[in-house]
Amino acid sequence: MSETKKAALIPKQYLLTFILTTCCFSLWGFANDFTNPLVKVFEQVFIITTSQASWLQFAFYTGYFCMAIPAVLFIRRFSYKSAIMLGLALYACGALITIPASLTAQFALFCLASYVITYGLAFLETACNPYILAMGPAETATQRLNLAQSFNPIGSLAGMAVASLVLAPSLEVTKVRTQLEAQNPEYIQYLVTGETDLPEGASIEDSGETALLQDGSSVTVYSEGIPDFQAVSGALGGAVPNVMKALRANETKQFNELQQTDLGNVRGPYMVIASVVIVFFLIFAFCKMPSFKQEEQEAPFFQIVGHLLKRARFIEGVFAQLFYVGAQIMCWTFIIHYGMEQVGLSLSEAQNYNIIAMAIFLTSRFICTFLMRYLRPSIMLLIFALGGFGCTLGAIYLEGQSGLVSLVMVSACMSLMFPTIYGIALKGLKLEEAKLGSAFLIMSIVGGAVLTKLQGGLITDYGVRTSFWLPAGCFVMIALYGLRCFLTHDKSYNNEA
Repeated sequence: MSETKKAALIPKQYLLTFILTTCCFSLWGFANDFTNPLVKVFEQVFIITTSQASWLQFAFYTGYFCMAIPAVLFIRRFSYKSAIMLGLALYACGALITIPASLTAQFALFCLASYVITYGLAFLETACNPYILAMGPAETATQRLNLAQSFNPIGSLAGMAVASLVLAPSLEVTKVRTQLEAQNPEYIQYLVTGETDLPEGASIEDSGETALLQDGSSVTVYSEGIPDFQAVSGALGGAVPNVMKALRANETKQFNELQQTDLGNVRGPYMVIASVVIVFFLIFAFCKMPSFKQEEQEAPFFQIVGHLLKRARFIEGVFAQLFYVGAQIMCWTFIIHYGMEQVGLSLSEAQNYNIIAMAIFLTSRFICTFLMRYLRPSIMLLIFALGGFGCTLGAIYLEGQSGLVSLVMVSACMSLMFPTIYGIALKGLKLEEAKLGSAFLIMSIVGGAVLTKLQGGLITDYGVRTSFWLPAGCFVMIALYGLRCFLTHDKSYNNEA
């Protein structure tokens, strides 16, 4: 019998614990990917720029950075199970903050809700990832984590499906867009007629043949003053904020009712997920789980930190994870902007491409988990990072539908990256070191906050296609880490072993 067959992937005594812990991966996947389309939703409902709406993602992913170290200190003091339960409690509390946020129509409160939710997610991820690694032999740890992480996209798909099939069709701003596309005079008047007050930035050229929209694009106008939104890609998306601004200025009551309806639609899914999270909190409370507590006292906190800082494989892994999370969140958040502005899709249609991307991501992750039986994780990371770079270049240089398809295919390349970087960075560490190392890797998720905010600014200033040079650069950095591991770190680990 081969050595690979002797090393069980999931020992029977840990099977129930593995299943329950893996469910948490789906729970935070839902939060991540329901939040992504909200950037575009809030941009429309609150009539703010992409850069301003990106504060939602900044708040969401900054929570990881702030709470990862407190989470690992909590685990050291108590247990993985206790940390998971606290994470679930914070998750539910954050979701419930959307009630006052929606009722008062305060974007800042929605940002606070996202921030508190990720307090909970930081506890969950800091606890669940090393907990999964500990549930069996060290030889199969990276493969086991890849298997658990394969269920994260299931939650992500659920979040995307709710956003696309439930939220987007019910939004009043979606109906405004539909009415514009149908050339409803009630809304067209705010764009091209001289008899009513036009919003700032909208005007009609002297020729009477074109109308200039808020974003600087122009559309053909028929003789009766009706614009042809199909003539210019992205023109319809540029018209929506014009109408919303005009409604806010001239029809205040109608605008307030529209805004309250849409914020109520956003609130609904948060109430459902809060209920689901509370149920899981109760399940964990009543289930007995292994603690993996060491009999000997753990080394002092700063001593472990000092040891981790001496490991190049780990330090480089933290930075690689930062670039990966940034690339992932940028590609999944702004695929909606890409579809709406470059292809002329509606919010729901653009979100459907996000669902396709996630389905590809999920399928690819299961395939990658299988391939790791035969290929070294480091070489797979290198190959897939180069593939991600190539697909991102396609999103930059290919126009329209082709560029969107190329952006969707980035997800196939990203599928193995998070758990693989995680497993490689923690390889060879003792359990007490892996706990703290996990916290630093979770802190690196702040890349999703900083880099997404930067790309939002780039979209506002230079356009959505040009902005994708930022995730392209991230994939280059990840590829370099894979190359370093393949050429140097893997050999040094084998020599130590």
